[in-house]
Amino acid sequence: MSEKNKHIEFELVGRAQAGDDKAFEELVQLHDRRILNLALSMLGNLADAQDVYQETFMRAWRGIGSFRHQSSFTTWLMRIAVNQSLTLRRRRSLHSFFSLHDAATTSAALLAFDLTGDSAADKALQSEEMMRQINAALDTLSARERAVFSLKHFQGEKIREIAVMLGCAEGTVKNLLFRGVRKMRKSLHAYFKDEVDVLS
Repeated sequence: MSEKNKHIEFELVGRAQAGDDKAFEELVQLHDRRILNLALSMLGNLADAQDVYQETFMRAWRGIGSFRHQSSFTTWLMRIAVNQSLTLRRRRSLHSFFSLHDAATTSAALLAFDLTGDSAADKALQSEEMMRQINAALDTLSARERAVFSLKHFQGEKIREIAVMLGCAEGTVKNLLFRGVRKMRKSLHAYFKDEVDVLS
């Protein structure tokens, strides 16, 4: 988030804490897509993601008076979304497939941890089979591994911010991320290799 947006966010939070409903609505508009995409990447189901989205903002509205700027409002809000997503996963024991809500974001995320180092991977993402492979790979991650992977590679969050969101040490985040990336690479390596061979 830019410095300008941080300043806008700070002012909106102050107004919302003073009871300004419109200011809170603007905060929702500022973060709504990000929260929905985060929940979707963690849950793999649009209906469940929408439930988490609604619950996140309801809890934020009820709790904004106690927000003390010990972290950014964005971090605080995303922590609520992460906790709600983890709770829903535990309650429903979700293992449903992951929906590629934003193909461009997903493509960038996969290339970011360098599965192939080849531009052919970007083309391969367009195939239905590739999507099935990604879905299956994401389903091999534990709930916390998927949370960390989503926050890092889909949301672009830094390790220290993820640690705040999950309420754990940075070392724990790094370990979860390492395990998640290793599982994803193991699941997708053979497919990417085959695709690159075919497309080269």
